[in-house]
Amino acid sequence: MKALWLSIRRSPVALTAFIVLLGLVGVALLAPVLAPMDPGAIDIRARLSPPGEGGHILGTDNVGRDVLSRIIHGARISLFVGVATVLIGGIFGSVLGIVAGYFRGWVETVIMRLVDIQLAFPSILLAVAIMALVGPSMMNVVVVLSIATWAPFCRVARGQTLSVCNQEYITAAVSLGLSDTRILWRHVLPNIINPLIVVASFALATNIINEASLSFLGVGVPPSTPTWGGMLGEGRNYLRIAWWVATLPGIALMLSVYSVNMLGDWLRDHYDPRLTDS
Repeated sequence: MKALWLSIRRSPVALTAFIVLLGLVGVALLAPVLAPMDPGAIDIRARLSPPGEGGHILGTDNVGRDVLSRIIHGARISLFVGVATVLIGGIFGSVLGIVAGYFRGWVETVIMRLVDIQLAFPSILLAVAIMALVGPSMMNVVVVLSIATWAPFCRVARGQTLSVCNQEYITAAVSLGLSDTRILWRHVLPNIINPLIVVASFALATNIINEASLSFLGVGVPPSTPTWGGMLGEGRNYLRIAWWVATLPGIALMLSVYSVNMLGDWLRDHYDPRLTDS
């Protein structure tokens, strides 16, 4: 971790992205303390107030709710959904990929055909279709996006496992009679974890966008819960007269996704310097 931190400090882009993400995490964790007002409080008399008017630093939306408070609380939803889906889908997909790459045979064939079926459907269209059936709910969003996330992890884990299993230390471990579980846990997983971390970083950015897309379409998190995508959907009809309602949460979404992507790109170059040379 110390070496990783020293490497981040030498990259201005990665350091800036890390600081932005750290700030977003802090805002999400301290949302009840940092938010100046109740994000769900409605004040029709103050609807569409411009930034700075009536004590609203970033203005209000079409029903008088404080935009800044809703952006702060929306960070919690975006980060929670993004991290939860990456953990669930990443662990599930990585386990299947390791099993497919290590045991081969019919196990690999079945798992990889499931991956092919999954990748045949665009993830966001699959998520919209399922959410339209099961209804808006945060837990439904997490489950649906986890289903759409596991396949890339599985493919990367399987490919890396195939490469690792051809190494001499794996052959030696098998010759010594070590159990499959011990070989996978002690010798395979530690040597394939770095590419999976890179995949997880890009999956996090993708799922933050997917959650915002579902909320924008009205099939994600319930409308009563403040989300960046929901704010974009509500404010798109007021861009001419109240630009701040949709623009400001859009900027927050852009900064978070851009920071995750930049950090993921740096991680890819850090763990495989050959990509930088090419």
